[in-house]
Formats: sequence, C-alpha cells, structure tokens
Amino acid sequence: MKTQNVSRTVLAAGVGAVLAATALLYLPELVGQGPPRPPGPAERAAIAAHAGAQASLPDLAALITDREEWLRAHPDDEVSWAELGAAYTQRGARLGDVRDYPRAERALRRSLAERPAAKGNPDAQLGLAALAGARGDWKSAKEWGEKVRKADPRRWPAYPVLMDAYNGLGEYKAAQKAMETLQGLHTGAVVRARAAQTFRDRGWREDADAAALDAVALAVTDADKAASQARLGDLAWERGEPDEALARYGSALALVRDHGPSLAGRARALTALGRTDEALRDWRAALARLPLPEYVLEAGELSESLGLDGDARALYERLRTGTWAGAEVTLALLDADHGNAAAAVTRMRAEWARGHRSVRAADALGWALYRSGRTAEALGYAKLATEEGLRSALFSYHRGEIERALEERGPARRHLTEALRINPHFSPLLAPKATKAVAALGEPSDELPQELRPEPEKAREEASGTPAKPTKPEKPAQATKPALG
Repeated sequence: MKTQNVSRTVLAAGVGAVLAATALLYLPELVGQGPPRPPGPAERAAIAAHAGAQASLPDLAALITDREEWLRAHPDDEVSWAELGAAYTQRGARLGDVRDYPRAERALRRSLAERPAAKGNPDAQLGLAALAGARGDWKSAKEWGEKVRKADPRRWPAYPVLMDAYNGLGEYKAAQKAMETLQGLHTGAVVRARAAQTFRDRGWREDADAAALDAVALAVTDADKAASQARLGDLAWERGEPDEALARYGSALALVRDHGPSLAGRARALTALGRTDEALRDWRAALARLPLPEYVLEAGELSESLGLDGDARALYERLRTGTWAGAEVTLALLDADHGNAAAAVTRMRAEWARGHRSVRAADALGWALYRSGRTAEALGYAKLATEEGLRSALFSYHRGEIERALEERGPARRHLTEALRINPHFSPLLAPKATKAVAALGEPSDELPQELRPEPEKAREEASGTPAKPTKPEKPAQATKPALG
C-alpha cells in the first residue's frame, strides 16, 4: 500500500461544505401551503449539503441535471452557476473523474462573470478554492479560501477548504487553527470528521477514533454514514487491525453497496488476512467504481506480490498513461519502485517547488532520492515526513531503509521495527522486506557506543574494586583570545 491517508473522503467533505453555502437556494421550495411533499433527489442533495453532509451520488447527479436545466432558462443566476460548479467538483472528487473539473471551472468562472468577487460572490470564490484543491494546486486553493475568510470570517464552509490547502502546503499550525475556528462556528458530522483527520495527522489515534465515532453518530444521509464508517475503517487499518477495518468497511458497504473507498479498504484488509482471491475481486470492483491512481498502484503491487506479473504490469501501465489530477506523489512512487527513479526525483522536485510541502510529498521526494542513489540528501526529507506527527508505517519503512543504506544501524533498526509495529501488513510488497531488513540488522549490540564508554583507568578501577592512584592534574593551558576579523 502506497498511501496512508483519507484525503479523498476529506476532500469530498470539503467540497460538500462549499456546496452547502449555496444550498439555501432550494430550501424555500420545500415550504408552502398544505402538507409538505417529499423532497425529490435534487432537493435531497441540497438539504444534505446544507447540513454539511454528503449526498448520494444519484441525488448529486440529479442536482447537477436540475441546475443545468435551470441555467439554460436563467443564464444570469450567479448563485446557481456557483452551485453547479461546486457539484461538478464534488462529483469529480468522489468518482475520480477529472473530466468534471473543466466543467466546474467554466461554471464557477461564469458565476464570477455574472457577479464579480469585488461585488460579493463568495460562493464562486470558495468553489474555485475547492476545485484548486481537487487538482492539487494548494497555493491557489489557499489564496481563494483566504479571500473568503477575510471577507467573512464566520463563513464556516471556508475552513474545511482552507484546511486542505494548509495541509497540502505543510502549514500545519494554520490547519490546526482553522480546525479550532471551524469547531466554534459549526457542528455536525463534517466537523467531527475534520477533527478525526486533524487528530490522526498529529498522531493522536484515540482522539481520532473518538471523533470518527462521533461523525458516524451525527451522519444524516446513507452516503455520509458510509463515508464515516469508511473513515473508521481507515483508522483501524492504519493501526494494523485488519479485522476491525473489515467490519467497518462492511458496515459502509451495507449502506452504499458500491462505495469505492470501502471496496478499496476491504481489499487491503482481506490481503492482510491472507484472503487474496477475495482481495483481488474487491480491487477489481473498486477500480471499476472509483479508479483513483493510488488504488491502481496498490492493486498492481498486490498482483506483483502474488506473482501475477502480467496483471501488475498492466496496472502500472494504466497508471502511467492515465489522465490524473493531483496524482504526482503516486506517480513518483510508481517511478521510484517500478520504473525510473531519476524521473521520480524530477517530478517531486517540481511538485515541491510549486509549494506542495505535505508529509506525503516529503516522503515521496526522500524515497525517490534514495532510489536514485542520493541517499544522504534523501534522509532530510524522510525526517520531515516522520517527525511531523502522523504515524505512518510506510514513512517509517522508507526512513529506516534510507538509514540502513547510510549504515546508521540503530536508527534504521528503530524505524523499520516501528513500521512493523504500526501496521505489520502495511504493504504486500514492502512489509516482508521490512521484516527481512530487521532480521539482517540483528539484535542491538551489548557494547556501549564509544562516546559512552568509561576511560580505561576508570574501567580498571570498576573491574578490580580498587581506586586507581590519583594523577597530578596538568596545569591548564594559557587561555588565548579568539582571533578577530
């Protein structure tokens, strides 16, 4: 497994928060004289968004169709253009379909053309922030999000989008502050889900699990409940508890039969439990439902670990030739481990230069440098990835292998052991290599390091029990002033 996060679920929640900002457009239609009629699919999507929840994908599609039809008759409705753009972005993020992103940009730009930002169009600006985040352009996401925050600091949908941007840029204190502000402005599943992600990123596993459980309890729609259960499954998986993860993903799939993140998560858990035929089946289903680049890589590595080299090569080629958004880290890991490591370095240096400074980016750049023979430089990036707070078996493994290559045996043993302690099943290809590397390093030496060993006279005294004859202290050398200039 090559990723240790729940960023897609979090991104979809952030885009949902943007959609919620415009959802009030629909709510008046639900209030009228006489008995209230049941809401239709588009209205259900708007109501879910207003609550900060995920709509079902069919309801989201209905909302998109409804807004498209409305705008053909009312092309000057800037609010509907913003809502349509946010809905396109959410659908693209949840389905891994980058074709929705140009549609989203056109809709959001049209909204700004009808009502410029200077005249007050925060919905379109926030939509562009979410779209930039979906594309991995964290600088632009931050710029758009901060414009909205500065204009209206109490506008809660700005904060989930800003948190994505800050994390992508490696600005973790700013992300934490945004989280605290969000908690003061809004309640519900979306906020508890964000809290779970924040606690996870800081290494506070019990707090993350508690917040994720709150998100499940507060979820309104089946889609939101499934996402919350999948988040709990991800947390259990990262703790190395495949049985617990399997149960959580099963609960999510009982709510949404073809929930892509849960199919992928269940495939990982089944692999850890040795049920590889079932895991391959779930990977095929996950890729048919949600062909994210990280899923393609993980499915390929499982095939390779089972000796299915033809299937693995086909999946790696699919990843290399696909059209992806925000996939630079995954593509770099593919090149580093299964292709051209020098190309991986070039890719990640460019990503780092454009501001992507997350722990994932640091880990991928460090690993690419190591695989291309630049081991000393690699260690600095590996330290950045492992010392921020996130407990990642993959990051610890990468750092341990880099330290082993540098003959730093103690640190190497510590980090390789830590990778297996965090999650002994973290990768069907790399976990066995970590086990072999720990065995090759052997047990720590009983001898003290040179700098901690006693002086010879003191050692003889301790061995014989007889105090050594004191020696006359030497006259201290005359101190000299430091040279100037």
